[in-house]
Amino acid sequence: MSERRRNRIDLIEEKFENMKKKKWAKGMRITTGVLWNLFLLFLIFGLTMSVFAASVGAGYFASLVAKEPLRTKQEMRNEIFNYEETSEIYFADNKYLGKVSSDIERRETKLKNVSPYLIDAVFATEDEYFMTHNGIVPKAIFRGLLQDVTNSDSQTGGSTLTQQLIKNQILTNEVSYERKAKEILLAMRLEHFMNKDEILEAYLNIIPYGRNVHGDNIAGVETAAEGIFGLKANELNLAQAAYIAGIPQAPFAYTPFKSGRYGGGMKSEEALKPGIDRMKTVLFRMKETGYITKQEYEQAVAYDITKDLRTDTDRPTSRYPYLTQEIQNRTIDILVKVLAKRDGIELERLEQNKKLDEKYRILAEREMKTGGYRIYSTIDQPLYDKMNDVAKKFEHYGFTYTREEKDADSGETVIVDDPVQVGSILIENKTGRILSFIGGLDDKQSYNYATQAYRQNGSSIKPLLVYAPAIEYGVIGAGSPVVDLKFEIPGWKASNYFENQEDGILPAREALARSLNLPTARLYEEIRDRRPMEFMQKMNFKRLTEGDFVHRSASLGALDVGVSVEENTNAFATFANGGQFVQSYMIEKIEDAHGNIIYEHSSKPVEVFSPETAYIITDMLRDVVKPPGTGQQIPKNLNFSLDLAAKTGTTQGYGDAWLVGYNPNVSLGIWLGYKDQTRKLYSRGSSQMYPTTRTSILFGRLMNTANEVRPDIVGAGSHFKQPAGVVSRSFCGISGLAPSNACSAAGLVRSDLFNSKVMVPTKPDDSIISASYVSVKGVKYLALPSTPSEFIVSGGTGVNAEFIKRMLGPFGGDGSKLFSGKSIFASNVVSGSVFHADGANPAAVNAAGNGSTLTWTESASNDVIGYYVYRDNERVATVRDSAANSYAVGPGSYYVRAVDITGLLSPASNIVTIGNTEPTTDDDEPNDDEDSPNHQTPPPSSDDGNTVPPGQNNGDTGEPDEHKGNQNGNHNGNSNGNGNNSGNSNGHGNNGKNPPSKENEDGE
Repeated sequence: MSERRRNRIDLIEEKFENMKKKKWAKGMRITTGVLWNLFLLFLIFGLTMSVFAASVGAGYFASLVAKEPLRTKQEMRNEIFNYEETSEIYFADNKYLGKVSSDIERRETKLKNVSPYLIDAVFATEDEYFMTHNGIVPKAIFRGLLQDVTNSDSQTGGSTLTQQLIKNQILTNEVSYERKAKEILLAMRLEHFMNKDEILEAYLNIIPYGRNVHGDNIAGVETAAEGIFGLKANELNLAQAAYIAGIPQAPFAYTPFKSGRYGGGMKSEEALKPGIDRMKTVLFRMKETGYITKQEYEQAVAYDITKDLRTDTDRPTSRYPYLTQEIQNRTIDILVKVLAKRDGIELERLEQNKKLDEKYRILAEREMKTGGYRIYSTIDQPLYDKMNDVAKKFEHYGFTYTREEKDADSGETVIVDDPVQVGSILIENKTGRILSFIGGLDDKQSYNYATQAYRQNGSSIKPLLVYAPAIEYGVIGAGSPVVDLKFEIPGWKASNYFENQEDGILPAREALARSLNLPTARLYEEIRDRRPMEFMQKMNFKRLTEGDFVHRSASLGALDVGVSVEENTNAFATFANGGQFVQSYMIEKIEDAHGNIIYEHSSKPVEVFSPETAYIITDMLRDVVKPPGTGQQIPKNLNFSLDLAAKTGTTQGYGDAWLVGYNPNVSLGIWLGYKDQTRKLYSRGSSQMYPTTRTSILFGRLMNTANEVRPDIVGAGSHFKQPAGVVSRSFCGISGLAPSNACSAAGLVRSDLFNSKVMVPTKPDDSIISASYVSVKGVKYLALPSTPSEFIVSGGTGVNAEFIKRMLGPFGGDGSKLFSGKSIFASNVVSGSVFHADGANPAAVNAAGNGSTLTWTESASNDVIGYYVYRDNERVATVRDSAANSYAVGPGSYYVRAVDITGLLSPASNIVTIGNTEPTTDDDEPNDDEDSPNHQTPPPSSDDGNTVPPGQNNGDTGEPDEHKGNQNGNHNGNSNGNGNNSGNSNGHGNNGKNPPSKENEDGE
């Protein structure tokens, strides 16, 4: 250092020392020292407090996330990619039906299938630094924290896309510091496990976007693009992309559509403005961040976005309310089993543990709605559409009632219609596929009458529970004799449609075709101890009770709970399948969101009846659609030929009407009734169309439609094939045994189908005896020793007492009526019963003259076998029972006496004078004491003591014919006078106005 420089420094130091000695300098030195010390103190305090605050903050943050589990990479990825994707429904042949009903709709898409405009809009609006941050933006977090602490009116938010993804997929929307702390921690962790494209794709698939045009909640850009604009996410233009990108900030304020509660559809012009303003904000941010040019911005801002908004509020599934709900219900049933199996739960445990079953039902419903499944049904869309159209246009359902109902929204009592409802189903026999169904007539699905309604099935149960089991057991063949006679046992009394109808012995085939109750009940009693209800169990009738197994009335369809249309129709398909039951089904397969098949239908046929029994029942049910069968009107309503077997049914009080018919390929079932089961479909004597007439017409129309739409499935040209084990054998018609010489001589031999593996007639008939008989009220009885010979018909065919006892069976009955009424054997056989007379003289009659004809009234006594006619106190004619009460006469004075089976005579009637005659003296008055059977004056020789004067009788009255109603038969010259037209048992006349055959006016 130079001397000069050193001197200069010394000079400065000297001056500084001199200044320090001055008073003001001394004060300055003290002040500076204090300030420095304070600065050091505050610096140390500040550093200490910063460290403390940071420690406290870190500790608090740690406490907030302490309970958050440490997820592995795979666990976090699985939760992020676990989208709640809406499942979809398909018709048969992979035709798209629509989405299932869900709380929120979502359809997954890939990042490459999203419009670049939309991605840029999301970056500009939601996360400008997405591509550079590590999951969080600290300054944004502090900004948000400061705004929260200061309760600032301006809340800009601080969540990145990664944080929003964490909030929606792993955490909740809870507003708390704990949730925010977990969100920050997990966001940074997720950035290590997923790349930016994966995070962005997941975000675009899960974020809510308000509502679609139907008013449903939607999430994910693909669902938003389709639900708002009817486009795919990669088809969006700049304005549309900006509109969608702006919605998540306030989804229900910015969405353009109203809630589904209010019918969906576009909001008002005023309500659309917030969403449009938000779109313009998004466009501005895109311009400011350089994603679009000023020109693009100006064009997009001027774009009329409202013209692109969807206006079609009619969703595909809204046209199919019954179908959509039915498919969803069945899918839940399937997923319950799938999920339980996945968790190692045995199905038996589900059936036994109601709480466990309820848990898996909740899980299955959630899976069905949000699992993104593709559900493929068996329903043929054209067939379903056409059949339901026919049902809606059908004009013969009957009277529509009204009822009071409380409105769910207002709570007020309103008047609503209560029309006749319909349930119908069409099943492919071999596979069990449900091709189509009709769930009801409501505009909105409320209750599926084809699958959910359980009602008593009336006479349609007869072939399933009585006749087919009886054939399977070897009790009867198709034409075996059954007994249509009244009986009365404690607790139950059955009858046919006509209260007093008793047709005696007739073939089983005819009893089933005419749906007679009495022979069905008697036959069921013969087999009831074998528990034939087990056949119905095998055919999967789900709601049978133990009471159904023992109640006699079950034979007529009076079940405790009842059956569904699907169950009933599916059971009849068993006959078409040769006795093999194939479970009906509607879900063909279910695929998950990745295309993996998690369920595919498969079924194993269950052998219920032998092929022989199935064919014999089918052949018997062919007669139902022929006169006098109860379904004889069906062919008249078909426009094509069909090998058809069918069964009708009505229940007590006409609450339900059934018809199930099948050919080799398909089975169609129909039910009609009111929702209110106390309502009647028909009242006797009314002008209403008879229920079976209605079901016959509707059946014909539906089957015609099925044949028009899918003739390949209906297969009109196919025919039932007779198995080798079904044979035709001759038998004695009254007993069912093998023909004897006596049976052949009496003309009683018949032939029909038998199941050769269990029953063919081999034992010769031993029931026939020779008999002389008399007729009392049209019924044949054995003559008594005192019966006047002129009333006796000799050389008739009678039956022995053992036969009568066997045929009446455990229910008993009046054996004298076994061959009465409409029995086809009435003109050939005497019952073999002895009439027990009352021992009193018959009641007198009143006579009258009409020109050359003498007529008289019927005697009030019940044991009268005929009448004597007297002219001038001489007996001139014998008129047997069942002949007309008239006699052609010439001039003279006439009177009439009734004769009973024991030969006792009634007092003489009044005297009727015909023509010019001499007045009678007192000696010529009729002898009222002439009551001895020995006091008899034979008729003129021209009468041969046995002949009946010519005349007409009324005969037995046939049941109502389809068009003619009741008809009187002509006198046949014999004692019976059976009508020459037996009529028609169901009485289907002019629009059902004539009374039909009673099918199931029964009940316990």
